[in-house]
Formats: sequence, C-alpha cells, structure tokens
Amino acid sequence: MSEQRVVIVTGGGTGIGAATARLLRTAGHQVVISGRRPEPLHRLAEETGALAHPADVTDPEAVQGLVDATVSAYGRLDGLVLNAGIARSGSVGDLSPADWEAVMATNVTGPFLLQRAALPHLLAARGAVVAVASVSALRNGNANAAYATSKAALLQLCRSLAVDYGRDGLRANIVCPSWVRTDMADGRMARFAEEAGLGDGGVDAAYEEATRLLPVGRPGEPHEIAEAISWLLSPAASFVNGAVLPLDGGATAVDVGGTAFSYRLTPRDDSRAESDNRSSG
Repeated sequence: MSEQRVVIVTGGGTGIGAATARLLRTAGHQVVISGRRPEPLHRLAEETGALAHPADVTDPEAVQGLVDATVSAYGRLDGLVLNAGIARSGSVGDLSPADWEAVMATNVTGPFLLQRAALPHLLAARGAVVAVASVSALRNGNANAAYATSKAALLQLCRSLAVDYGRDGLRANIVCPSWVRTDMADGRMARFAEEAGLGDGGVDAAYEEATRLLPVGRPGEPHEIAEAISWLLSPAASFVNGAVLPLDGGATAVDVGGTAFSYRLTPRDDSRAESDNRSSG
C-alpha cells in the first residue's frame, strides 16, 4: 500500500494475524488488532504501535464497536483482514451441534458481521478485504467436517462481496494456507506427535511428517502468508478481485492418486488417527 491506510486485523494477537500486523506497521500503515484474548493483543500493540481492541467477532455489538473505535481513532477504514478462526475436529456423525455452531459462528458469521459493519467505510475508501481461509476450503481430510465447511463458506462469502461491490471499488480476495507454524498448528502437531508415536522429535517431527508430500517439503511461516495478504490489500493488486490464492507449498497441485509411485503409504492405526487435518488458517 503506497499511501498510509487503516486496516483491521482479526485474530491479530498471534500467528498469521500478528505477522500481518507487524508487516503493515513496518510499512507505515495504521493497524487495529482484535481478538478475544487481550494479553497477546496488548503485547503486540506495545511492540508495533498497533491499536489493540479486544472483541468477540460473534457478537454484533462488539463488532460494531470495533469498527466505530477504528474510525474514531483514525478517521477512516481502508481494509479488513479476516483471520480469526477456530477448529473442532470430528466427522458429521461425531460432531456435536454445539461444536458445529461454534465453528460456524466464529469462522463464517463473524466475518459476515464485520464486513457488514465495515461496509460503508470500505466503500467510501474504495478499500479491500482479505479473508484467511484454508487449503481445507479446497481439499478435505479426516474428521474435518465443520472446519472445512466453514472455510469453504468463508471463501464464497468474500466472493459475494467481490461480485456485489466490485463496481463500487471494493475488492475482496481469499488466501488458502496449508500448514503454517502458528500456535494453533503447534498445538495440533503436539497432539499428532503423541498420537503417532513420533518420539523425541515432537512438534518438529510432526510438521515433517505432515508436510512430507508437499512439493516444498516444509510448513509455511506466518510472515510468508502476511506478504501475500499485504499485497492483496495494496494498489498493486488493484485488478485482483474475488481471487482464491492457495498458499500451500504446492499441496493443491499434487495428484493424490500418483503419490503411491513415489511413496509407500500405509494407514495409521485408526485409534490414533482421528485427525482434524486442517491448516492453521
């Protein structure tokens, strides 16, 4: 973004959200970071000069308060980074209705509420929205019904914004990361390492195992995702609207039916293999 802009980043205290906030602040933009937990937000605010505003994206009043506080502080709003998200593992037969509702409320309804509250300001600024979905919006894995469905819905929600308001100068795009080293992904990898009996290698061994079939052969780093988000927010991406950008190390380029020619694949014990197989995004 060549001129100074004002951007809200949800899920802004850690991981991809925090990396995005750091990058935007380094470039001289005003950033409001939001999330449910005040502590990481305030730590990052002290580090970067971003404005911390804790809010629950599932609460319409809290979302409106976030937008109002941003406009009150900076006089405008140019961009949203929709990064807040949660995960609950389980197949359709295993998921509780409460877990399903929690995932949908945070991953789909929350972005809708924020888009709706921010829309007049984004239209006035001819702004941009970037949603952090997941490779799970494009491909699925075991016990991943709620998360994958929510990320696919987020993808189409943002495409609706692109289609409905593109002529008014508003752009909305989606990034789909695969495994990225974040606190959320680290937690899943710690459980995977224990389930799979990976021994002393722990989280690092789990990441190595989970990304073995990726063409790049490693997980992503938050700053790599942040670079793409920053570009999509910027005038350099002025003709990019409704795009879906896989940031997956080549995961979606792989023909899973051909992996047997390069790897000997054996199933894990089902009792240990209940996996949410999702990215951190």
